Amino acid sequence: MAVLTRAGRVLVIERGPRTERSGYWAPPSGRIEPGESQEEALVREVKEEVGLTVTPSAKVWECDTDDGTFRLHWWTAPAETGDLLLDPDEVSAARWVTPAEFLDLEPTFRGDHPFFTQVLPDLL
Repeated sequence: MAVLTRAGRVLVIERGPRTERSGYWAPPSGRIEPGESQEEALVREVKEEVGLTVTPSAKVWECDTDDGTFRLHWWTAPAETGDLLLDPDEVSAARWVTPAEFLDLEPTFRGDHPFFTQVLPDLL
């Protein structure tokens, strides 16, 4: 998961029509390709999904997906500059939100809520 920060907010996307669980709000994310590190996957996925070039800072959290199929690795990356260029297949919309604003979005993955309530406030 890419925790992209800008001006005290974090970027969340509405998953696009060609993604699993389309319509859900979450930080940008994706799978690691063979031979990639977690950091390399984050850089690639962020560029593909929202058009930003970022440098990962630190891994700040881990959790399983709601269905227990995958382990998610949450990395911070400052994104103070650059315009969003959304891939319409993967991203229907994007917003810079505070932790409280994220909790008001629907639908979201319940497994993401502990990050936004317990971890993210200390990072912003």
